[in-house]
Amino acid sequence: MTPHALPRRAWTWFLAALLLTHPLVHSQTVCSSDDQATPLSLFERFINADCASCWSDATTPLAPPGALALDWIVPGSQGEEAALAAAASRDALLRLSARQRDRPATQRSEEIKVHGWSGAILRVANGPALGGYVGASIALSLPLNQAPDTPLQAWLVLVETLPAGFEGSPVPRNLVRNVLQPTWNMRDELSNSEHLRFKEIRPMNIPEGATPARLRVVGWVQDAAGRVAIAAESICPSEPAE
Repeated sequence: MTPHALPRRAWTWFLAALLLTHPLVHSQTVCSSDDQATPLSLFERFINADCASCWSDATTPLAPPGALALDWIVPGSQGEEAALAAAASRDALLRLSARQRDRPATQRSEEIKVHGWSGAILRVANGPALGGYVGASIALSLPLNQAPDTPLQAWLVLVETLPAGFEGSPVPRNLVRNVLQPTWNMRDELSNSEHLRFKEIRPMNIPEGATPARLRVVGWVQDAAGRVAIAAESICPSEPAE
């Protein structure tokens, strides 16, 4: 069977796996959360795309120590004429809805505690860009006795990491570029009967204007009440010195 003959879900998995493992990318960077510290909180900044001065506002708060920062540009009332329209995403509206928050008139920031999950391991990873896509994955392993009674909501977020000073920003940012939200409510086939394992592998589209070399993924898992149980972020290894 050729890849084009595969069902759509199988084809997306095939493409994502290709983006993560193809020999053409072996010599390039693969980023993962392996051996990284677990974030203690999510620190989310929401900017209305209509607000021309918000991106460079000197009072923009820094993320607290140990926090995973996320920068969401919320579509404004001016549509494509908004000052920050090029970076705006409807995913930001989705996130505000999930948080039961209104769209900010200018900007707003919130910190959400990551509660921790004894015995659970969350891993996120992404390959380099290829053909306008990034292969990305999120996987959760947890002890069988920690199995939830309700479905889990996972968030896999493609971010563009920007240094302080970029376009006048007073703080470093993780600009949200794409979002995947798998819901986990079924047990996968297990290689170890003492653990549950959930996994999603997908290609994520790179929006126009994003710089592929700056892309990585972050992720978290929350319960039906929106309580964030565990989070992770991929880190890209430094290029070896010549």
